[in-house]
Amino acid sequence: MRLANWNEVGRMDDYARQDTPLHRLDARVKAVTTLACIVAVMSFPRYEVSALMPFLFYPMALTGMGRIPFGFILKKIIVASPFALAIAIFNPVFDREAAFMIGPVAVSGGWLSFTSIMLRFVLTVWAALALAACTGMFRLCAGLERLGMPRIFAGQLLFLHRYLFVVAEEGIRMKRALELRSGAIVPVSLRVYGSLVGHLLLRSMGRSERIHRAMVARGFSGGMRALRETALRPADWAFLLGWSAFFVAARAWNIPALIGDLVTGAAP
Repeated sequence: MRLANWNEVGRMDDYARQDTPLHRLDARVKAVTTLACIVAVMSFPRYEVSALMPFLFYPMALTGMGRIPFGFILKKIIVASPFALAIAIFNPVFDREAAFMIGPVAVSGGWLSFTSIMLRFVLTVWAALALAACTGMFRLCAGLERLGMPRIFAGQLLFLHRYLFVVAEEGIRMKRALELRSGAIVPVSLRVYGSLVGHLLLRSMGRSERIHRAMVARGFSGGMRALRETALRPADWAFLLGWSAFFVAARAWNIPALIGDLVTGAAP
């Protein structure tokens, strides 16, 4: 695997260091708004598809306003998509009752629920990735802690993200050592791969212990300290209330269907 692929996870922090109006919003506001979007999306019936479409505006807005490349988000969604496919793929098999007709073709409820599940997956994962990319894990975890998340859970979430870099760096060193000792890039057998994974775990645990001792020596006590505690500004309230009102309206009414009725009703 190339070094660029190992360090792909670090790009999330690079995007979080940008200075845009979206990045300057309070992390608590963005977390609560994203959670409201996810809850609204997951609350729809299993056959609903068209009513979910307006919720695409939220992750699209985060991606555009945060100057996050769509290709970066798309690759992450594709990597995680097999999990959603494993859940949805059997719906067309077990639910074959016709839901509606497209000309002579009957579309079953299983295909509707399959499409709905995949659309919910894209919406929720896209919103979560965009939130992390425009906030940063430290600010996000600190904001969640201020919202009431137990400190130990917020700390574990942050360290889960941070120690990915530790594992990646140790993996890079081991891969480079293997290539230097073999004299060329050779395929790794299953036996050697198992040994490498075991050594990677031991090396990562040893380095994580050294990092933890260094943190304790510098005064770390388990909490995430900020240089200053920020209060919510008018822009934060506008972001929260504006998007929340949009989510409530999109959940209460099928906006695409209403627009379709208006267009077809106005047509001669």
